[in-house]
Amino acid sequence: MDWLWNNVIKILTLVFCLGVGCQNTTCPCSGNKTSPERFDNAFYAMDTGTKDENHRTANTQVTMLKELGYDGIGYSGVKDIPEMLAELDKNDLKMFNIYVRVELGKEKGKYPAGLPAAIKQLAGRDTMIWLAIYNTNYEVSCPQGDAAAIEVISEIADMAQASGLKVALYPHWRAWMERVEDALRIARKMKRENVGVTFNLCHWLRVDGDMTKLRGLLETSRPYLLQVTINGADTNTTEWDKLIQTLDKGDFDNYQLLKILKGLGYPGPIGLQGYGIKGDVYDNLKRSMQAWRMSLSMSI
Repeated sequence: MDWLWNNVIKILTLVFCLGVGCQNTTCPCSGNKTSPERFDNAFYAMDTGTKDENHRTANTQVTMLKELGYDGIGYSGVKDIPEMLAELDKNDLKMFNIYVRVELGKEKGKYPAGLPAAIKQLAGRDTMIWLAIYNTNYEVSCPQGDAAAIEVISEIADMAQASGLKVALYPHWRAWMERVEDALRIARKMKRENVGVTFNLCHWLRVDGDMTKLRGLLETSRPYLLQVTINGADTNTTEWDKLIQTLDKGDFDNYQLLKILKGLGYPGPIGLQGYGIKGDVYDNLKRSMQAWRMSLSMSI
């Protein structure tokens, strides 16, 4: 039974209890009768799930996101940023981040040549620079690669700071910085106010996925946690079409994840991952937004 169905049951239980009265102290309607706290963090869609044959341009993607109620977009790369920003501004939406791949090791560049210009284009917009770090000189997660990574991250962080921006390290399956723990290790060593980490649900499920560790990992990450991405997902699988689904599918309980984040006082945005999801992006995003709103109807 997936998390959406679980929430439906909770809502029906709440409606029943409000109608007939309830003495059960564990019931959602018990205790203090004040309105429950809302999870009001910004919710945006990554552009991994906003493009198809009918949504190729910045205009069509932003118009769709505005109509469906998203707060903005997570952007990939450093090209055509002014065009996307113009469309977002017209619709009072935000670019929450740009995804950048850093390449270290033999015969590798460091970061895209257009990154310095992109950072200047984003000055003052509170857009975060997402960094996925690859290094062919070292095994995945090997701490011996930290020095090289810190050198290039520091260079990017300096540029970001000059534009009033932050850097959010992005753990990615099969990257050198593959685990949340890798990103935390680096952020701690750097001790910079504008460098933190991202929790990506799909990559965490692929690399680790031990549900007994989730709360502790988020608690440990909290001082550095700048971004969180979610999606519908099945647990106990390594298949990407099961690890990344629309938010109304899968057996992973995103509602419980949101409850943990709320309890930790996480104030940052929540991004919707859509990489590889087949079908019409409008329908996919609509169903995910409906699931998101249902989760917000519950007491978090």
